[in-house]
Amino acid sequence: MRSELFTSLDRILGSQDPVAGFDYLIEEFRAAKEYGLLFEARLMKSRCELRLPLIQTGEILNPAYQDAMVAAAREAGTLFLADGNIERAWPYFRAIGEPAPVVAAIEKVEPADGIDPIISIAFEQGVHPVKGLELMIAQYGMCRAITSFGMVAVPQDRDKCIALLATNLHGEIVRRMRNAIEAQEGSAPASGRIPELMHGRDWLFGEWDYYVDTSHLLSVLPYCTDISEPSMLETFVELCRYGQKLSPQFQQPGTSPFEDQFTAYAHYAEALLGRDVEAPLEYFREKVKTADPELAGDAPARVLTKLLVALGRPKEALAVVLESVYEDEPYGTPVPSALQLCYSAGDFGALKDLARERGDLLSYAAGSILAKTE
Repeated sequence: MRSELFTSLDRILGSQDPVAGFDYLIEEFRAAKEYGLLFEARLMKSRCELRLPLIQTGEILNPAYQDAMVAAAREAGTLFLADGNIERAWPYFRAIGEPAPVVAAIEKVEPADGIDPIISIAFEQGVHPVKGLELMIAQYGMCRAITSFGMVAVPQDRDKCIALLATNLHGEIVRRMRNAIEAQEGSAPASGRIPELMHGRDWLFGEWDYYVDTSHLLSVLPYCTDISEPSMLETFVELCRYGQKLSPQFQQPGTSPFEDQFTAYAHYAEALLGRDVEAPLEYFREKVKTADPELAGDAPARVLTKLLVALGRPKEALAVVLESVYEDEPYGTPVPSALQLCYSAGDFGALKDLARERGDLLSYAAGSILAKTE
């Protein structure tokens, strides 16, 4: 700090109300863009005005002081954002539970060196996951983005993040496939759909031909079971159709019931799209019947249950759960309990019977009451 500031502060404090000294410091800190110190000066001024301890040694619960703290944090955060310093602004807005200004600022960020802190705030801290993932793809590529998405729990905008990953993979395949067609045929087709680009062009898929890193593709495909938006399901179907054309060395097996990954995930997505639903369901029913429980556990049954629930068929899902799902096991694809499926199906008689069988008095009472209201 400049020595003259102390001299001026002594003069103000010696001749005026102490609050004037804090006003002086607040303006000096603002001019110097020392917004962290401005925040602290605001708080000390409030403690002075409210006759609270100037040196804070513990939590102060005074409502007026809490309001002053929120206002001071909002001011400091806003000033940092005005200077383009998202990293310094975020702690203030986080403290008062107001992420919207930071979200708006992150939305405007373009890829550049030194944006790792912003990616961390946006993606890892969940402020704006989609933009954080978008910046990560642009700055570091799909490999890092896919790995990060798999490692970080992303509850907010999860479906949009999955869509971003799948759309980028789809776009890369389309671009490279069109380039290959142009080199072979002299012009690039206008279509942006993978099946149309592949149609009548088996030469695109030789023993070593591929148009996107297969490990990236196989890392993203499983997320199709987490989405429901039709256009994105269609994108996943196209990715699967592409994968089915790859040579055997790129057809890596998955885990049950997705051993044949490109076929199985295509079935799952097409069922959700309402296309010949019984064929995909039969595919997964057969997986439940033929899987070795010692190796697969109840994974095939959990997948079938999840699919049936998504299709609005709780009665069929209930039958699968009762016969093939180990309800008490804390692992695997989360599915509704048998009692929840009884409720969803409106089968309150079955709910009562199951509750009695399990010695569950509360659920039995619920079933009895619900049965009377039918």
